[in-house]
Amino acid sequence: MKKLILLSLLAAILTVRFASAQSIKNFDKNGKQVTKFDNLGNAVDAHDGEIALFNGVYYLYGTSYDCGFEWGNKTAPFCGFKTYSSTDLQHWTDRGFMFDAKTPVWQTRCDGKTYGCFRPHVIYNKKTKRYVLWINVYDNRVGYRVFTSKTPVGPFIEIKEPTLAVNSEMPVAGLNNGDHDTFVDDDGTAYLAYTDWRTKGSIVIEKLSADYLTGTGQYVKSVTTGNTEAPALFKRKGKYYLIYSDPNCGYCSGTGASYRTASSPLGPWSDGIKISDNSCGGQPSFVSTIKLDSETIFLFGSDLWNNAAKNEALANFYWAPLTFTADGSVNPMECQQTANFTRSSNPVNPTEDFTTGCDIGRNVQRAQIFTASRNSNLASISFATFQTGHPDAGLAVEIFELGNTGSPTGKALASVTLPADSVSWSARNVIVKTNIPVTVGKRYAVVIKSATTKGCYGFAYNDLLTDPNNVALISNDNGASFSAEKNRVLKLQVVIQ
Repeated sequence: MKKLILLSLLAAILTVRFASAQSIKNFDKNGKQVTKFDNLGNAVDAHDGEIALFNGVYYLYGTSYDCGFEWGNKTAPFCGFKTYSSTDLQHWTDRGFMFDAKTPVWQTRCDGKTYGCFRPHVIYNKKTKRYVLWINVYDNRVGYRVFTSKTPVGPFIEIKEPTLAVNSEMPVAGLNNGDHDTFVDDDGTAYLAYTDWRTKGSIVIEKLSADYLTGTGQYVKSVTTGNTEAPALFKRKGKYYLIYSDPNCGYCSGTGASYRTASSPLGPWSDGIKISDNSCGGQPSFVSTIKLDSETIFLFGSDLWNNAAKNEALANFYWAPLTFTADGSVNPMECQQTANFTRSSNPVNPTEDFTTGCDIGRNVQRAQIFTASRNSNLASISFATFQTGHPDAGLAVEIFELGNTGSPTGKALASVTLPADSVSWSARNVIVKTNIPVTVGKRYAVVIKSATTKGCYGFAYNDLLTDPNNVALISNDNGASFSAEKNRVLKLQVVIQ
């Protein structure tokens, strides 16, 4: 029978994993972004999409970057669109890809040689009993492709290319229409809010057909006057709201958010009012209408982009409810460390405050110590790691026994090298089998290093926790000695069999 020996921080996580969560953690107490992980210990990799609520379950839809998609890199592959599900907005289950994007057709449409494909949005049609997916593409004239599915997790099947009123005569595969949002009104009528690039980023809202699969030609143009994108359309107490990125700024880690109101989706719309100068470190992405008991929450989401870096798989998320004044005005955003949804909210355990860093390479390696609880075999270790910058060497994992001085004694007890192409671009949990004997009471170090001269390997860590028996270490000399790095604990676990 296997016994799981966890570092102190992971043991604490297990005590709250099944608790009823009422909070979303965005930043730790030092203001660092908190990386969201799924139930398998992998970082959530679904960006520039939305959260939708269907039948009491939350679904996060987004663009995946994990396979190495890079904006502007013509050799970069398209990774596809992913779905995650949750019952509490805190613990997420990876439900896989919305459709197979590895095919030559989708690689041709969306890989690095194109502008890419982005922003999956899903709505449900009660009449057809189909979930309808709209995505933004740049290989056709209209700028979108549409899919349907019998379930909210797919598989989604592409249907006929839609038509829209705006830019219908423009060249194919040009910068015609961009970021969009789908919205279903109380009477079942659906609308598409989308960005018109031919007017340098003004917002258009067009009524959709009864089956939600195409436009109707009924629309309002220039809801905004330009230099905007990423619209989010919703309704509150009979009034319609449009929140958008102001100005437009792709992959910016901090751009403004403004809103306008109307008595009808087709206007007329009010002048814009800015509610944030930096969208809490990101770019506006969505506003989801969430009914909790007798209360309705309007959840604002922004993508915390990685400052336009090549590896946007590391981008995080900011999610928090909007607040309103008595007359229905949206209050200016106050960026919340933890977003609470009810007065009886349960606090998010600080042991889940992981972020990511990347410095493992030719001159830097990292290690973490554990003490054997009994005489047995160390079956495996696992930790969250990723790559960026195209490393030219693999990631080595070694186990050393430590002497009384805290330095390794002798050769590595185990050594495994992960090929560079086996390490993902977002932080994913990797398992390394070791099967080496350990002695009760003795201390061991798990060393993570690489000889790469390009890029780096990264890790998930928590720098708010300390444990005298499990400290993170840093070394610059191939493991001959270690020096402690204060308050940094890697997301790592060992299994003693």
